[in-house]
Amino acid sequence: MQQVYTPPAPGGLFSSPRLKFIGNGGTYFGILIVNALLCAITLGLYYPWAKAKKLNYLYQSTTLEDSSFTFSGTGNEMFKGFIKAIGLLIGFGIIIGILMRVHVALGIIAYLVGITLLLPFVIHGASRYRWSRTSWRGIRFGYRGDRSAFVALFIKEFLLTVVTLGFYGSWMVINLRNYIISNIRFGSGEFKYKGDGWDFFVLNIKGYFLTIITLGIYGFWWQADVFRYYIDHMTLSQGDRSYTFRSTATGGKFFGVILLNMLIIIFTLGIGYAWAEVNMFKFIAENIEIEGDVVLEQLSQTEEEYTNAMGEDLADFLDLSII
Repeated sequence: MQQVYTPPAPGGLFSSPRLKFIGNGGTYFGILIVNALLCAITLGLYYPWAKAKKLNYLYQSTTLEDSSFTFSGTGNEMFKGFIKAIGLLIGFGIIIGILMRVHVALGIIAYLVGITLLLPFVIHGASRYRWSRTSWRGIRFGYRGDRSAFVALFIKEFLLTVVTLGFYGSWMVINLRNYIISNIRFGSGEFKYKGDGWDFFVLNIKGYFLTIITLGIYGFWWQADVFRYYIDHMTLSQGDRSYTFRSTATGGKFFGVILLNMLIIIFTLGIGYAWAEVNMFKFIAENIEIEGDVVLEQLSQTEEEYTNAMGEDLADFLDLSII
């Protein structure tokens, strides 16, 4: 495996890499409008290629140390996954329809059980595909989670959430996040996430009640707290070196960017959506700081390609966000 070494910054100090988003609303709008037109003309069949073009632009517009990320997934790969996903969902719908004719309660139960069992497979498959097709300076990312282990974890966490009438939800979110992120690789670098369900539960309880008391105003600070919790508990390590991630976002900053985006969308009658989304991407990149002594140039290629995009497409159909 080839690896290139670049010495650390002068004086023995390691420079902190900067994450940036350099896309612009005009270009992004052009991509979205062409995609929408082609999807309409082809009755939705163009969707996989539309998604590939969108992701390709967003990745190229995201830089680390002034080098862009790359999304190497293709419309052809995602079209194959798209067809598989459609076939699976149609088959699932037919089975549920038959059971509904037998008894409505039986159909509803089968639907809920089926979706619950399907979700972990979708998340696992989508994670494998998306990270495998992500790279930076030629070094691929990868997801090494075990499907059986993740399915078992998901079902356990989901059942505990149901039994506790939703109170266990914070633990479920964090435990799943701990597992997924801790199985992501950046070449020879390893991501780790160490969140705590109780801390996340308290954060959300505080945010919920303060948002009600303040008639929604505290919601922006609640969102900032959640964003900070997601970012601040993540690290990237290589050997005995590591990077820590830190959020600099505040409630005031969230208020500013969300208010601006709402005004853009309202006064442009929705046409400004592309500019609003670009504003949010820039906001996220500008409010994540990376500190530590990992030498990115020393990361070596360790991850294999994975081309089955069915999980990626199913994640879209089920409106699941995995990145």
